[in-house]
Amino acid sequence: MLRPAQLTLGALILVAHEPVFAFSELSPTSFNELHQVTGEIDDALKKAFGYDKLNYLMLMMVDPDVHFHVIPRYASSRSFNGQDFIDAGWPGVPNFGQINQTDNSINQLIIQHVAGHWKPA
Repeated sequence: MLRPAQLTLGALILVAHEPVFAFSELSPTSFNELHQVTGEIDDALKKAFGYDKLNYLMLMMVDPDVHFHVIPRYASSRSFNGQDFIDAGWPGVPNFGQINQTDNSINQLIIQHVAGHWKPA
């Protein structure tokens, strides 16, 4: 899913299908699917935006369901739909206090752009 608050361009949320609240509670099937989908995410975001690094952060502080924040990292700004997106935390940890402002229409364009580069395994 697209992260509504675009910390960096193409920030996503990867959510487990199972209703569990601890990473260790995921089934072997889910771990296999995690391997597959992270490869698809890496490939799609690299092709869509040319990230420099990709961070998977499992924070689970507000939403208890098992999920990762997928944060593409950029050494320099990226332009999308006429808007510059910066990575305020580069080269350190992501800066969750500073997001790139988007609205629903821009978010939909980002979703479409990533989906256009998504190749299921």
